[in-house]
Amino acid sequence: MEGESSPGGFKLYEQVELQEFRDKFVIKSKGSPDDGFFIDRRDGSIELLGDGDDCSSGPLKTSTIFGVVGTIRLLAGTYMLVVTSRKEVGSFHGFPVYRVMSMRFLHCNEGLKVSTFQEKKDEAYFMSLLKLVESTPGLYYSYETDITLNLQRRFKLADGWMKKPIWKQADPRFVWNKNLLEELIEHKLDRFILPLLQGSFQVAQLTLKSSPATILLISRRCTRRLGTRMWRRGANLEGDVANFIETEQILDVEGFRSSLLQVRGSIPLIWEQIVDLSYKPQLRLIDHEQTSKVVERHFNDLLQRYGETIAVDLTDKHGGEGQLSAAYAAEMQKLPNVRYVSFDFHHVCGNSNFENLKLLYESISEDFEKQGYFLIDAEGNVLEEQKGIVRSNCIDCLDRTNVTQSFLAQKSLNYQLRQIGVLTSSECISMFDEDYRIFRTLWAEQGDDISLEYAGTHALKGDLVRYGRQTLAGTIRDGMSALSRYYLNNFHDGIRQIL
Repeated sequence: MEGESSPGGFKLYEQVELQEFRDKFVIKSKGSPDDGFFIDRRDGSIELLGDGDDCSSGPLKTSTIFGVVGTIRLLAGTYMLVVTSRKEVGSFHGFPVYRVMSMRFLHCNEGLKVSTFQEKKDEAYFMSLLKLVESTPGLYYSYETDITLNLQRRFKLADGWMKKPIWKQADPRFVWNKNLLEELIEHKLDRFILPLLQGSFQVAQLTLKSSPATILLISRRCTRRLGTRMWRRGANLEGDVANFIETEQILDVEGFRSSLLQVRGSIPLIWEQIVDLSYKPQLRLIDHEQTSKVVERHFNDLLQRYGETIAVDLTDKHGGEGQLSAAYAAEMQKLPNVRYVSFDFHHVCGNSNFENLKLLYESISEDFEKQGYFLIDAEGNVLEEQKGIVRSNCIDCLDRTNVTQSFLAQKSLNYQLRQIGVLTSSECISMFDEDYRIFRTLWAEQGDDISLEYAGTHALKGDLVRYGRQTLAGTIRDGMSALSRYYLNNFHDGIRQIL
């Protein structure tokens, strides 16, 4: 029955009924109609459903929703955010994963009727911001499994962890709506609490010499220094950086499952980029007494979570980027337990020489191969563990970073397929045209997803990932995206950043 534990553990209510009365919204499970709650439309207070609830008058409207995202309190009331449509996009550990297609705020703000003119004006402004929240891109979830934890970490958790409510299983760094869930958690509405992941979820099927395989690419966007492109740069004093994303490539083939983790994130110094209508606003490094501590905190966190780190810096070595890169390199010399590698992507690869990334790979290959990947067999026995992580950055941590991560992911995939026995020692995935095309498309679409969330446009340099070279159509598309980024940075993202 819906609401019972799935074979993997805890399960959320999948289809929820929303009843709209004059004085309240009632939200309850369709499979277990006695289990639910109501939220008062006057003051936003939440109460559990009980036998004494007076719903005899009948609702004004009844509809199906697909999850409760949480509540937010503004000046004159509470607003509850719910999922109104979804799309199944694949599976994770055998359980369906959905993408949020639309959301809606339920208004519990009858107090506005007695508000002052200024309060109503302020509330109207905040409501316009909430409209932007309703259209947030790239949100994913599952009713039956947590999608915020990577494969290796899941296998290291204690028995019984997966039987906890999904919100308790989740890595809070990657729960987009964690601040909206507090009231639902307080009322112990565990089967209604839907943690959302922002990022990307891409799945594809490969043939691989008649060995059917599934490849999954999932990117998890961190909430700790969330924001839009030029409005959120660098690190805070705790060492959290802008646009920090954990990307996991998972391969399922012949009963084996392997996983490679990579991370990206803004240069972990205290710096900013002042939006001033210029096409490339000036980068400004902020001289702060805590800078060295900030860098140290950032990399200590990576060390504890992922192991030894290779920091790959893809920025230019001249102009504002060069100054920032030089400051980063100087700080990294103080950290003996992190390997820092500077690689001027634009100088070495230009706009089309994707294969020149082999020069970067040659410099880190020994350490990268030692870091390895996570591998389990059909019985769940752990055969390999990933012992470290590559942390890549450019300025936005979008375009150059995505090209580089896809290159490293391809190298690792070859090693995994050879160890499993699908490929011989002399073979690599690039020899199989259709599988290679699928693999590259997967990474290009993931890059587009992340770019849309941080910069508001598709990724630049997508052709390098898709085709290994720049095409005329791609050049034109990149030009349009660059112009769109300029417009969004200057005239739109400032409003989004307030959120």
